[in-house]
Amino acid sequence: MGERLTELSDGQMILKIYPSGQLGNEREALELLQLGSLAITKVSGAVLEGFTEEYQVLGLPYIFRDKAHAQEVFNGPVGRDILLSSEPVGLRGLGFYDAGSRSFYSDRPIAKPADLEGLKVRVQKSNTAIRMVEAMGGSPTPIPFGELYTALQSGVVDAAENNPPSVYLTGHYEVCKYYSIDEHTQVPDVLLISLMVWESLSEQEREWVQEAANASIVRQYQLWQESEEEAMDAMRAAGVEVSYPDKTPFVEAVQPIYATYRQNPVLNDLIERILDQQPTP
Repeated sequence: MGERLTELSDGQMILKIYPSGQLGNEREALELLQLGSLAITKVSGAVLEGFTEEYQVLGLPYIFRDKAHAQEVFNGPVGRDILLSSEPVGLRGLGFYDAGSRSFYSDRPIAKPADLEGLKVRVQKSNTAIRMVEAMGGSPTPIPFGELYTALQSGVVDAAENNPPSVYLTGHYEVCKYYSIDEHTQVPDVLLISLMVWESLSEQEREWVQEAANASIVRQYQLWQESEEEAMDAMRAAGVEVSYPDKTPFVEAVQPIYATYRQNPVLNDLIERILDQQPTP
C-alpha cells in the first residue's frame, strides 16, 4: 500500500509503518484514530464490535457459505455499508483483508460440539464469539492473544480457535496437537483511516489513498493464501492431527444466536442481505 501510494501521488504522500504493536494494541490504535493521532490501522473485525454494531454480523458463525461468498460480501455493497457505519465514531473503513477461517485446536480431538463441553475455550473479546462457544457447550474465556501460548501450556484454557497462520506462527501447535477444521467464522481484518485525517485530505488525496488500499487488498489475498498453505503443511509435518468434521452439528448448535441478533432491525437487515448474496456471474 505504501509503495502504491507513493507512486500514485508522485511522492507527495508517504506511509510510515509501525509494525508489531509498536503504537499499542488494536483497541488502542482505534482510539488513536478517533483522536486523529494515528492515520491508518488494521484490526480484526471482532474488535470493531465494541465501536459500531454493524460489525457484529461479520462474526456470526457460519453466516458465510465459503470464502468466495465472504469475499463477495466484503467487496460489495454490504461490505461498503459496514465500512462506512463507523463514521459516527470517527472511523472510516477502507477495505477488508482476508483473515481466513477460524477453527478449534486443543490437546484433544474436537469432532462435534459435545466435545467442547466442559472445556475452557479462549476467545477474542467479542460478544459474538462468547455466545458462539456457549451455544456449542464450551466455556468461553477471553484472554489476550499474546498470553495464549502460556495459557494453553499451563492449562488455564483447554482449547482455542483461530486461522492456520496464527496457530502456526505463534507456536500454539506445539502444545495443541489436534486441529479441527470446522471453519465456524470468517471474521475479516479491517483497514481503517481516521475520519479526522480523511476529512483533512483533498479529493485527489482521498482517491490516491483508496486506490492504494484497494491494491493492497488484492496483494494481501495472494499473500494470505500462500501463508495458509505453508502453515498447514508445516503443522502436519510437525505431527499435528488435522481433521475435517461434519459441520452440520456445529451449524445447528449456533442457530439460537441468530434469533437474538435478528431482534435488532439493523443487524437483521444485514443478515438477510448477506444470506441473499449471490455469486457474481
